[in-house]
Formats: sequence, C-alpha cells, structure tokens
Amino acid sequence: MPEVRHDEALGRYELETEHGLAIAVYRQQGDRLVFTHTEVPPADEGRGIGSQLVRAALDDGRKRGFKIVPACSFVVAFVRRHPEYDDARNQEA
Repeated sequence: MPEVRHDEALGRYELETEHGLAIAVYRQQGDRLVFTHTEVPPADEGRGIGSQLVRAALDDGRKRGFKIVPACSFVVAFVRRHPEYDDARNQEA
C-alpha cells in the first residue's frame, strides 16, 4: 500500500492512488493543525483511502507536537468514530 506523504510547502498530506491523488489539507495555527479539506478521487471513494490518509496525517501531526483541529466534515466524522484523536475533548478530561 502506498505511503502518505507530507507536503509542508503546500500544507497538505497526500496519498497516491490508482486513480489520482488523495489529499488532506491543513492550516497551521500556532500549536494546532486545522484540517480544512479532504479529497479522494471519485473512483476511490468508499475504499478506506480517506481514512488511511487522515489517520496518517493526524498521527504525523501529533508526532510533530501539534494538536488536531477537525474543520472539514470528513475529518470531523473520522474523529467522532475515533475519539482518541479528539484533542479538544481529551484536554477537558
């Protein structure tokens, strides 16, 4: 399976698929990465590509010391399904 790449200059994570490029776009705000857009080639939708991409992006962001802020609907839904990535809720605990 291809690896997720981080393109810091473009502010996004990328995953090359059979049908094109899947991306998770973020904006850095201090110690936070605000994920604003996720896109998967239409032919790859429903195959887990988006989840693989977002999981790798969130893991990398955290490894680099950032808090995760989901702002796009896909990342919001992913974090709801995987509450261990909910940095806002985990800070309150």
